[in-house]
Amino acid sequence: VQLVESGGGLVQAGGSLRLSCAASGFTAEDFAIGWFRQAPGKEREGVAYISTGESSPYYADAAKGRFTISSDNAMMTVYLEMNSLKPEDTAIYFCAARLAELEWQLLRLWMLSGPDNKYDYLGQGTQVTVSS
Repeated sequence: VQLVESGGGLVQAGGSLRLSCAASGFTAEDFAIGWFRQAPGKEREGVAYISTGESSPYYADAAKGRFTISSDNAMMTVYLEMNSLKPEDTAIYFCAARLAELEWQLLRLWMLSGPDNKYDYLGQGTQVTVSS
């Protein structure tokens, strides 16, 4: 399984970025792709996820109203459109694929607790820096 993120960069506060996560190497019919971020000195934080088992994406509080997660039809490329960026959005953003434990309650917990090496595959991440 391989996940490759792209689209990060330096942007001024109020600006926008679109991140991409290209997934490959698995053929599961049911899975979820989530975006997480980690700022220097802070815990890893869930941003949003999209799941084959849910009709709508899920957003963590920090993402609601400003970020939009979407995908291609196969859900093998997942995007994170980030608008109205703030300096506190500065972090390494990475995507994770989960192929098991896909009940919605567990995915909500996934957003809170972060990726688990037992169930998840992670990309290398892409740096997002928002200047004030």
